[in-house]
Formats: sequence, C-alpha cells, structure tokens
Amino acid sequence: MKIRRVAIILKKDSSGPQLLCREVESWFAARGIATAVDRLTGDCDLLVILGGDGTLLHVADHASRFAIPVIGINLGGLGFLTEVAVEEWRSALETLLDGEVTVEDRMMLRARMHRQDEVSDWEHALNDVVLSKGNVDRLVRLGVWADANLVAAYRSDGLVFSTPTGSTAYNLSAGGPIVHPALEAVTVTPICPFMLESRPVLLPASARVQTRLLGGVADVKVIVDGRKMWQMEEGGTLEIGRAPKPLRLVCSPHKDYFEILRNKLNWGGRQTPAAD
Repeated sequence: MKIRRVAIILKKDSSGPQLLCREVESWFAARGIATAVDRLTGDCDLLVILGGDGTLLHVADHASRFAIPVIGINLGGLGFLTEVAVEEWRSALETLLDGEVTVEDRMMLRARMHRQDEVSDWEHALNDVVLSKGNVDRLVRLGVWADANLVAAYRSDGLVFSTPTGSTAYNLSAGGPIVHPALEAVTVTPICPFMLESRPVLLPASARVQTRLLGGVADVKVIVDGRKMWQMEEGGTLEIGRAPKPLRLVCSPHKDYFEILRNKLNWGGRQTPAAD
C-alpha cells in the first residue's frame, strides 16, 4: 500500500483525540507522509479514525465512494469497527506501511424514500437502516417485499435492515443473528414483534427490498446509521439495497473477528481451547 497523503478524522467534543492527533501527525511527518485533519478528499490514500465506531460511521459514506482504506484507533466504547487499541496504534500503522495487513471490503446499504412522484437521494449505511415508531403504545404494521415478492407483514415496534457489519449493533439487540462480515446479505429483524413466529430473515445482497407502512402507528421514523432521514407515511415506499461501493476497512493485525466478539461481547465465553 503506497501512502502519500493521510486524512485524520477526530472524535468531536473531546481533548484526547486532539492530543493523539498531534502524535500521529508527527509520526507520519517523520516518514514523509502528508496529513490533513478533519478533511477527507479523493486524493487521500488512507483514512485514520481517532474515536469510536460512531466517528467511523459518520464518514463511512465518503470513504466508500472514494474507495479509501480506513483504519480505526479506538477512543470510544466497544470498538467493533475501530479495532486498534490506542496503545497499539504505532505498531498497527507500522504493519500497515509494511503491507502486512488485511483490507476487507465491507458491504454497505443504500436507502431512498419514494413519495408519490418524488424520490429522495440515496443515503448510505455501513450498519443499518432502522424503522422505529414514536413513543406510543400501538404497534406498527410494515410490509416487506424482496424483488416484488412479499416477505412478511410485520406487527412490531419497527424493523432493522442490517449489513453483516451492523449485525452486532441494533440487529443483535433486537434478537437478530451475528453475520460474519465476509458474507454479503441483508438481515431483516423485527423489533419486539407481536407474534413470536416473526423471526429475522436473511436476504441476498442482490435483492431489491421495499417496505411500506400498512397501518397502526403513523409516527414512524427512518434512521440511517443513527441519522434520522425521513418520516414514514402511508403511501410511501422505502427502498433498500446494496450500495455500489463497499467500505474498505483495514483490520487490526493483532486480533481476528471472533476474538473481537469474545472480548467485546463475551460471546461463547472467553476461554480459547486449542484448535485441532
């Protein structure tokens, strides 16, 4: 990986990332590599996130469109996407410059709203597109179609449309499965469904997914990677599909995906029996 210019994006409202940023800038400068702070342009060869997963989600759309590899140094909470621990940043960047890291293509979703003759711009998500009802007791009824075939008519508090990367986020909290990020699929998970047989379903990434409000609650929000984008109305159709470009995510050289699950979620217990 030839690195000539690096963009550094900082977690907002915190002094810690700014102090670390100066160290990272000096580290790159000593190797003849230019840096730009909080400014991502198409001529960058690498994007370094100093923050948490939320900071990375904020810029994932731009990074994917420019096909810029992203490495996250975790200054936040869980850190599923920003995998590099702060004490490991020097060794991780050295390994990256030596070309000894894995860059994974992480599938992204895109969504747009159809209302009568009006169609919104596409919005992109690395984790999920969520339909969530307001603070009322009534359930919402949502129909879901895949390639014009009815999947189900859900009565629930909402729906989560998740990428494999986002399967460990809201999808997991709503009872959806963990999906390995090497797969390409869309997980549809109802939030607190009325009927117990309303289970999550895994759709092919190539599917053109549509959902419509069938009744119940009128106050339904469409949230794309934590950003409220639209209000769902009867007669409107939300279209969801695989985005044309993935996010190129640099994986930590010090840990694998299942180790991250065990450490962050205590998934399967923390014991590590020897493999055969």
